[in-house]
Amino acid sequence: MGIPPLLKTRLSRRFAKLRQTIGCVLAAALLSGGLVPPAAAVEVATLYTAEVPFDREAKDPRKDAYELALAEVLMRVSGSELSANADAIRELFPDPASYVMQFRPGADNSLWVSFDGQAIEQTLRNAGQTVWGAERPLTLVWLAVDWGRGSREVIGADDPDRTEGLSRSIDLNRRLRERVLEIAERRGLPLVFPLLDTIDLQNVSFSDIWGGFDERIIAASDRYDVNSILIGRIRPSSSRREEWSYYFSGAERSWNGPPEAIVGRVADLLTAEFAVGGNAPIESVALHVSGIVSVQAYGSLQSLLDGVTLIENFVITEVAGDRVSYRVDVRGGADRLSRALRFNGLIEQESATFPGDIPPGTALEFFYGP
Repeated sequence: MGIPPLLKTRLSRRFAKLRQTIGCVLAAALLSGGLVPPAAAVEVATLYTAEVPFDREAKDPRKDAYELALAEVLMRVSGSELSANADAIRELFPDPASYVMQFRPGADNSLWVSFDGQAIEQTLRNAGQTVWGAERPLTLVWLAVDWGRGSREVIGADDPDRTEGLSRSIDLNRRLRERVLEIAERRGLPLVFPLLDTIDLQNVSFSDIWGGFDERIIAASDRYDVNSILIGRIRPSSSRREEWSYYFSGAERSWNGPPEAIVGRVADLLTAEFAVGGNAPIESVALHVSGIVSVQAYGSLQSLLDGVTLIENFVITEVAGDRVSYRVDVRGGADRLSRALRFNGLIEQESATFPGDIPPGTALEFFYGP
């Protein structure tokens, strides 16, 4: 059974053949720059902040808190492997306090710490460690839970109106949702639950999720404009293993395990996909983007490219009709750039599709279709 495509790649390839003539005014605007509208993106603004326990009885409680907070930040920014290696962290960051920009007391004997993100990122890159930027894929979670005694629920983004009969299940659902969101926040993973409004309830039922009718779930997810979809089936009151399906970039993965482990797997997978090593070479790649039929489309494309953390620099080399050509200096080469652009919603044309890694020197062909 074919896997339904995610993101905006549902747009037909026929749009890639679209060619319209852009007038001289637009061409001049492209080559001279101008007002650039913001591009839609999921940006994690709290990558470099953490709230950790503050042990007032410790020999140096603030130093201990800074070390804990730094480990949490590195988990989000560089991945679980580095954050679990205390010796490597001490070698890279012998004085965590020197990276602290702000701190304040938190609730329940905790300390809130904010670090200098640029300085941390530079230290990681200089050491050849991987860095994952603030713009990240948004994951939608469809989670069906059989609580037992006939109580079967789909976890939504909010709690329904409380009634006496639903009080217990609402509380259980909320705690589970908060647990998943807390894990995702620790990993810097943008994650949302469905609204479960009239539209969702018309298209998805508990039985659809529990029965593995994932095509229905994926179709119902189109309205959320997400980058990946996680579908879970849990029965806490039995020995049945939790079952999960994960869809990202046209691939399906099946996992078993508790929510903590599964959210961690998603984060690790996306870190491997988008994080770039500081020692990755910078290569110049020819990029051609068609479908630029207005100044607004051009501005959105410029903003999109400016937000791709892999890109060090880019310049326009040619404007012809609705096609804009760039020379892009990118860390990690054409293959990483291609994946990043697909993630950001551009449609890769067939002429630039190759099995496996993209050969060096290949020009990337994409279509802009908002």
